[in-house]
Amino acid sequence: MFPTISFGNLEIAPQRLALRSAKAAGVLAGIGIKDGDTFAVMLQNEPALIEIMLVARQLGAYVVPLNWHFKADECGFILRDSGAKTLIIHDDLLAQISAGIPDIPVFEVQGDAITAKPGQKSVQTSCHAMHDWHAEVAQADVLPKGVRRIPPADTAAATQRLAYMNNRALGITPGARCLISAPLYHSAPGSYFLFAAHCAAWLRVEARFDAEATLAAIEHYKITHAYLVPIMFVRLLRLPQKVRNRYDLTSLQFVATTGAPCPHDVKRAMIEWFGEVIYESYAASEIGYVTSISPREALAKPGSAGRPIEGVSLAILDDQGEEVPPGTIGKIYVRTNLALPFTYINRPADRDAIEHNGFVTVGDIGYIDADGYLFVIDRRTDLVLSGGVNIYPAEIEAQLTAMAGVADCAVFGVPDGEFGQSLVAVIQPVNGTVLTMRQIQEFLALRLANFKIPRVIQFRDTLPREDTGKIFKRRLREQYLSCDGT
Repeated sequence: MFPTISFGNLEIAPQRLALRSAKAAGVLAGIGIKDGDTFAVMLQNEPALIEIMLVARQLGAYVVPLNWHFKADECGFILRDSGAKTLIIHDDLLAQISAGIPDIPVFEVQGDAITAKPGQKSVQTSCHAMHDWHAEVAQADVLPKGVRRIPPADTAAATQRLAYMNNRALGITPGARCLISAPLYHSAPGSYFLFAAHCAAWLRVEARFDAEATLAAIEHYKITHAYLVPIMFVRLLRLPQKVRNRYDLTSLQFVATTGAPCPHDVKRAMIEWFGEVIYESYAASEIGYVTSISPREALAKPGSAGRPIEGVSLAILDDQGEEVPPGTIGKIYVRTNLALPFTYINRPADRDAIEHNGFVTVGDIGYIDADGYLFVIDRRTDLVLSGGVNIYPAEIEAQLTAMAGVADCAVFGVPDGEFGQSLVAVIQPVNGTVLTMRQIQEFLALRLANFKIPRVIQFRDTLPREDTGKIFKRRLREQYLSCDGT
């Protein structure tokens, strides 16, 4: 089933998309990609990527999408760890990772053609890049883990369960007019695209997110469904009021958001502006979509990620593996019969380590209230233990994000000889805005306990942030410790 795709000034009808994708499938087979093979791709949002996403599953191959922001060491690790047989990469991205590529064939995408690197067999024909949900790369704090989906024995039943899960989380139905500008190398945007294709929806794909361009696209294309992450909400809300008032957004019916907890103040402001169309889900590459919360529920349960989707069970466990009472913070465990089973590439022991009595955890911390609503507090790996007190950086970041003049921020822990760990905040001011440490601390002091106020605050023009809004905290922490010498 093929959707209608709109990209730039190009619109590709389903029949034409089917033809182009069939040619791409032939080329992939021609360069040696066959059932069961693992291969990697590194491309930006573009028609090339879109077309192969639609044929990758037909080939039965495992596809490893690479974040096109990555450099040589990061990509090199993933390529070796995944056992990728081949790399397909856009020609203008090759230089930044060439030093890390192992001894595998590399094919460059140049417009609509793939070309072998010098010294390798050349393939000159129409082809594009690929993605498949059989294999997703989930970012960990230290090293990424390859998440490999296990093909089901009963494909029809599994497809039906996946469709139900995606419909609850993403809201897409046949006839929907969808918009996505998040990078398709991430699992959630990728699954959004594939489910839109499954529903034969009309889909507008943007090369990258731009706040005003998003509003213009909603109005011009009469968008009914969109995928936006919390940082995109923040940037939309920072548009001048006269710009926000310029566009008609009444066509919107369902805006799906996931990937990071959405601060309640941000979600409330978006609901007041867009209407009751903002739906949030808690999800992870390993476990799929887990919860869903409607706009009305979100207003009644501020900060919640919703209740489990039917077919999903949740448990909150302490460090001893015991279930805790409602309202008590612990590690979030999930059991689902909706998402396909998974394993970690080359790390079966890691897969076993996150399971407990049929439930698995990706390390997130939260609690379930008396009404069964999940509240995600932070990632376990981001937890800061200072003076014996648990501090969740996401809580501090949510406050900073709401501060005028703050474009982006990251809060993390560093070693401290007295308290064990102390807090560091790195702030990216809005262009032209001058902020001081004292302003930041005074702003937080009105909203948070004193022990949650970072004693070290740095300012940077940009932060190492992914397009989905996730910041590479590991890089910031390493840079801080390297410069600070502690």
